[in-house]
Amino acid sequence: MTRSDLPRAAALPHLRQARARKGDPVALPLTMASMFHLPGDPAGFDQYGRFDNPTWEAAEEALGLLEDAETLAFPSGMAAISAVLFSVVRTGDRILLPSDGYYTTRVLAERFLKPLGVTADLRPTADFLRGGFEGYRLVFVETPSNPGLDVCDIGAVAEAAHGVGALVVADNTTMTPFGQRPLDLGADIVVAADTKAPNGHSDALFGHVASRNPDLIAAARDWRKLAGGIPGPFEAWLVHRGLETLELRFDRMCGSADTIAPRLRDHPAVRSVRFPGLAGDPAHDLARAQMDRFGFLIGLTLASEAKAEAFIDACPLIQPATSFGGVHTSAERRARWGDAVDPGFVRLSVGCEPTEVLWDALEAALDRIV
Repeated sequence: MTRSDLPRAAALPHLRQARARKGDPVALPLTMASMFHLPGDPAGFDQYGRFDNPTWEAAEEALGLLEDAETLAFPSGMAAISAVLFSVVRTGDRILLPSDGYYTTRVLAERFLKPLGVTADLRPTADFLRGGFEGYRLVFVETPSNPGLDVCDIGAVAEAAHGVGALVVADNTTMTPFGQRPLDLGADIVVAADTKAPNGHSDALFGHVASRNPDLIAAARDWRKLAGGIPGPFEAWLVHRGLETLELRFDRMCGSADTIAPRLRDHPAVRSVRFPGLAGDPAHDLARAQMDRFGFLIGLTLASEAKAEAFIDACPLIQPATSFGGVHTSAERRARWGDAVDPGFVRLSVGCEPTEVLWDALEAALDRIV
């Protein structure tokens, strides 16, 4: 956590206080409404549940504080990505996606953008600058990439892409605004799945789009309103509550990952480890320059699929599950979803358990598969 993050972390729990009237609840009320009392001229008032909701507007305000940008809430990370792509891209456009990023973005482009006449090219994150960006309408980066944890230079990508008229979208799901700030580095739009660490409790799907360009925000807002991809108020309430503890949880998770990653690397059962915080990692130098923290995701490769599954099953402090960023440590073998990784590759999401207790459990599980 950098010193510049501290004022945002301190201000977040007090956002409602500035507008509070005597007797108002301190906690955010949950507004479950599809209709609002609306006599006469409707301008300037909440109108209809597909247009407005005070609960998800409060979540947007909190996320906007963290992003230092106008922010729109969506019912999932993929809903946020879809809103950006479908509100910006037109027939005949070319876009560039990471070949090693979250696979659903690529599937979306192949299944639904390609038939509309949009060409999606792929490039690995570590080599994203190679080949330039001439001819692209939109360049989409995900750094660190999920699940391989490669990193690309957001600032250099933004400079090169803007030089040829392309927009830059950065998926910041793995890092949150406390770990990395793509808009400060030159990205035009940030997308993220707040299902992960921002909510943090594995009980809500959510996502957001943030930008300092009012035209891009207006286009995404219109897409949301007309296509109907709106967040639910209860999910927004859960995410708002989770955001108030994000800084604490993220700090614990990243600190534990910093401690555990080198120990995993040195364990005889582990063939290799990917973690941007390791001095020998290919992404380390760029991560030090670009990221405020190294994150809480660790990629470790074990000898085989069977040993990877045995490790996950043997550790009582690992929740076997897809997704990441919860208060509990979780893990999964990503090859089962078709990611281009070794069959023994495990994506480990470090949670909020006490660091040494967690390490003891991980070590004991690894000892059993040596």
